[in-house]
Amino acid sequence: MAGNFFQDVDINFGGPRAQILNGGQVLTLSLDNSSGSGFQSKNQYLFGRFDVQLKLIPGNSAGTVTTFYLSSIGSAHDEIDFEFLGNASGQPYTVHTNIYAQGKGDREQQFRLWFDPTSAYHTYTILWNPLRINVINSFIYGTPDDWATQGGRVKSDWTKAPFTASYRNYNANGCVVSASGNSCSSGALNNQTWQTQGLDANGRNRIRWVQQSYMIYNYCADVQRFPRGLPRECKLPRF
Repeated sequence: MAGNFFQDVDINFGGPRAQILNGGQVLTLSLDNSSGSGFQSKNQYLFGRFDVQLKLIPGNSAGTVTTFYLSSIGSAHDEIDFEFLGNASGQPYTVHTNIYAQGKGDREQQFRLWFDPTSAYHTYTILWNPLRINVINSFIYGTPDDWATQGGRVKSDWTKAPFTASYRNYNANGCVVSASGNSCSSGALNNQTWQTQGLDANGRNRIRWVQQSYMIYNYCADVQRFPRGLPRECKLPRF
């Protein structure tokens, strides 16, 4: 069951650039040449499944990044990222993923999206099973010259601002951290399907198809970046 943005999240920066609409069912984040905007979940979670439907910035969104991610708190944090890199009109969106463990990332992959993420809402899901405290975050922001769009070669056109992305059907189904900070709060485990949920054969085949057809960068194939050897997980079976 979809949540309510009024009840589930706090606007943590951007002021009026972030708006909750339709009685809490829709949230929009906007970016102009002064600031981006963002929200953060009111609750912290030890683990769970986190879904949101997102409609990305249409048209020329070069130089922008729209995100949906989980992160623990502190310098040695854990994090799971979806970052959608803006594009010039007519160019496909790129989704940039990364995973941090104990403050260390460097696990980037990039994919060209095979659908138009600006014309309709699409669902993005993070399923997190390990026991780490996480907060759901999302924000939209402008980026340094060497980042979002074609390595910074395409700059933001601020005459197109504000750039706006829309979120709906936010759902956080997981173990909410109790007041003591080290266990689930009472009633948090009523629906435990996410604890054992994984990909079935059809899901694994779908992932392989995306990797083979639309992956444009994989840190596990970047031997020049890791002259001392690829990270340990790169040597493990994918599934």
